[in-house]
Amino acid sequence: MNLLERITVNPDICNGKPIVRGMRITVKTILEHIAAGESSANILQAYPYLEVEDIKAALEFAAKTSDASINSYRLAS
Repeated sequence: MNLLERITVNPDICNGKPIVRGMRITVKTILEHIAAGESSANILQAYPYLEVEDIKAALEFAAKTSDASINSYRLAS
């Protein structure tokens, strides 16, 4: 299975934000945990319905979409 197939968008779930496997957990939530220094093991413990591949999919999705809206954010120079 292609990891990105785990990421879905449904306008009726989480206001259409990218989510994992149709569940109410957004890619952003996973990324925020990683950015805060959480390990995959801790994330999986907090969200037991997630799988390691879901975390990998969130990271791959972020990597593939990171260039799309770079002008929308004010970055330090």
